[in-house]
Amino acid sequence: MTSDIDGPQAWIIVVAVFWNNAHHWGILSSYGVFLAYFTSHSTFMGSRTLDYAFIGGLAASQALMISPLVTILHHRLGLRMTMAFGVILETAALLGASWSTKIWHLYLSQGVCFGWGLGIQYLSTTFLIPQWFDKNRSLAAGICTAGSGTGGLIYSLATHAMLVQFGIPWSYRILAIIQLVVNAICVLVIRDRNSQEVGAYQMPKINFRLYLRYEMWLFIGWSFFSVMGFMVIWFSLATYGRSIGLTSTQGSIATAVMNVGQMFGRPAVGLLSDRIGRINIAAFATCISGLLCLLLWVFARTYASLISFALLAGIFFGTFWTVVGPVAAEVVGLNDLQSGLAIMWLTCAIPATFGEAIGLELRTSGLREYLGTQLFTGFMYVGAFLCLVLLRSWKLRRHELDSLTTSATSTDVGTEEMAVVVHRPGKFYEDVRYVTSWGKV
Repeated sequence: MTSDIDGPQAWIIVVAVFWNNAHHWGILSSYGVFLAYFTSHSTFMGSRTLDYAFIGGLAASQALMISPLVTILHHRLGLRMTMAFGVILETAALLGASWSTKIWHLYLSQGVCFGWGLGIQYLSTTFLIPQWFDKNRSLAAGICTAGSGTGGLIYSLATHAMLVQFGIPWSYRILAIIQLVVNAICVLVIRDRNSQEVGAYQMPKINFRLYLRYEMWLFIGWSFFSVMGFMVIWFSLATYGRSIGLTSTQGSIATAVMNVGQMFGRPAVGLLSDRIGRINIAAFATCISGLLCLLLWVFARTYASLISFALLAGIFFGTFWTVVGPVAAEVVGLNDLQSGLAIMWLTCAIPATFGEAIGLELRTSGLREYLGTQLFTGFMYVGAFLCLVLLRSWKLRRHELDSLTTSATSTDVGTEEMAVVVHRPGKFYEDVRYVTSWGKV
């Protein structure tokens, strides 16, 4: 099976994961169009705008919170059965949403059930690409995550057309049928290489001692702020378009253009991260995302300027989902990668749940209704960028210490000379001291 690494079978897996992402993350991306429709129509009696915002955030947060459950299902059922269960849940969620008559029906279907179906499928495929690729690992991961943008493009336009033509119930039913067919095919194609070479899954334990490490808190901070900003832009673009006088069609086009940016931006980020450095490219894209919010979105008062922001933001603001795995490996190492990601997903369930709700609550009445939302989003990305700056400094220091250790151990020294590496787990520093027979430190 070693010959399969970077081979044709590996790229078939990439295609399957690409379209699988398109039919769960892409459908969730279209919720911004549903949100704009819900807020402009009295769809559910007694519901508030905040309710609709929570539903979209709830779906994303549930997808992240169930990572421990997904691990257990893998152990008990295997990859394909686990993913098939996710497809069934997603289908049931969309069909349930189509028959919803009260807002709490939508909470359970579109929010909780869809989030579980999405999470089971997405988290099942996050560890596939490292199994099948060596040289082109980041490029393959970028192509897979670009499926979210492709699906978002398709469903942002298709959902608006279906809402106009068929209304809410049949729009949900059509989405349920399409995703069921496509995702079922993807499940049949996807293969887990580890199960063939290593054998049955071993039940991993989450290493919560990672919380004691300085670099882990920087990684969590970057993830937390990035997800918070991402959720606001992801779901707010269509409703923001309505606030500046654009039509619902123009709002859905803006969301579609944002997803076009993700289609091309995510593979490019994956390719560049292998050459420039994972933390470097993540810091650059995060900084640009913050600047776009503060310098372009704030002044986007026309259709053309909003389209420009949507395209540029789409290229950069979804970088987190492309590089989060490689950056986590840089921070905690391969042995603790699954624990580090599980901890991060659980923590990021908070901004995923409340990000869009906070963004909508920051709106004010008047000409600049979304100014508070825009500033909040921009500063979230600025905070994420600062975390990466500190993380990069830590990584550079770590490289220096490693190089000094390697140099010291490879130097031909006398028997009375020795190199001592002192590492204090849980502390915010790491010391390397070189002790010789002369007492030099």
